[in-house]
Amino acid sequence: MKQKVLQAIKDAGKPVSAGEVATMTGIDRKEVDKAFADLKKEGAIVSPVRCKWQPAE
Repeated sequence: MKQKVLQAIKDAGKPVSAGEVATMTGIDRKEVDKAFADLKKEGAIVSPVRCKWQPAE
């Protein structure tokens, strides 16, 4: 699940919100939120703008 979410963020090519990722992937928003939480802890994603996320460089 985390990998799908991370790939969707990378594919977007711009900072995206959890709602946008849910729409793009068809994954339930609650699952996306869980994946975002795990990815944040791992340092795989960063937030350049409030409520928007992008892959950590």
